Amino acid sequence: MRYFILISLLITNINVWAQKDSSKSIEFTGYVDVYYAYDFTKPQNHEMASFLYNYKRSNEVNINLALLKASFSDSKVRANMALMVGNYAQYNLASEPTWAQFVNEANIGFRLSNKHNLWLDAGVLPSHIGFESAVGADCPTLTRSISAENSPYFETGAKLTYTNKSEKMFLSLLYLNGWQQITKPDFINQPSFGLQFNYKINKSLTFNYSNFAGTTAPDSLNQFRFYHHVFLQLINDKKLNFTLGCDVGSQKNGKQNIWIFSPLAIAQYKLNKKVNLTTRVEYYQDKNQMIISSTSPNGFNVLGASINIDKKITSKLLWRLEGKQYWSKDNIWGTSQNQNTIITTSLSMKF
Repeated sequence: MRYFILISLLITNINVWAQKDSSKSIEFTGYVDVYYAYDFTKPQNHEMASFLYNYKRSNEVNINLALLKASFSDSKVRANMALMVGNYAQYNLASEPTWAQFVNEANIGFRLSNKHNLWLDAGVLPSHIGFESAVGADCPTLTRSISAENSPYFETGAKLTYTNKSEKMFLSLLYLNGWQQITKPDFINQPSFGLQFNYKINKSLTFNYSNFAGTTAPDSLNQFRFYHHVFLQLINDKKLNFTLGCDVGSQKNGKQNIWIFSPLAIAQYKLNKKVNLTTRVEYYQDKNQMIISSTSPNGFNVLGASINIDKKITSKLLWRLEGKQYWSKDNIWGTSQNQNTIITTSLSMKF
């Protein structure tokens, strides 16, 4: 609570300063996402599977994310500061120091060219990998995909970005502290890098390629991760929207290269202006436990499917209900079955 009081005071002071200079643009936003989920494996500690980091608590009402954000921008400078609480922060930033676990964004950027849309930003930034974010209301499905849950939601470092004049092409180069890190872990001195290429083929169709090259283990272990994320997304005002994505990763572990592979497909159907139906099919294979730990003979090998209905109660208030099913090659749920069912409902508000 003291962090929310702090950001409220910060916003008030910025607002007073902004009134003296109307040429500068400052925006204040907030987001609250309250949910109830039921995991049919009935975990006694209320925590769902270890590979899930959002909507994590079973059989209880909880907050996935509560967020306050202040953004500043003019023609040459921009900055973002956002603080948060909730299950997303609790589980995604568990390895960070206490002060960092409340930081959603903290970055400053400046324009490098008067002629070109070329910017340099540094600090805690949203991830350049993936089309799903921590803000559930901005995502097509209520819960996140397995690939989104096990790739970065945020990153810390410096980012050089370029957008062409037509705003169809976006290119970003990144120097990073690591794989979803705010503070760099001990015994890791090697840098990590990233790239993102995003191209709007037309008004509705977007292609994206992102990657990560770096290490997630102490330098002495000589491990190097190379991760690729690709998606093709069709978003328009018509009845159907589609997303096709795939994550492929390799990691050197001594002399052995180990791999993950995760394709997915999402289809959204608009019943009317206020109601959507969305379905997702996904597969995640991590046989050698590159990212997801599993003691089963075949490693982590899971097929998932979900369907959700969304209802816009008002322009700011969204209700969602999702049913999700996982099938595993091995028994990884601690029950007698190789499958799991989860039902989740949420009420979220952007303001």
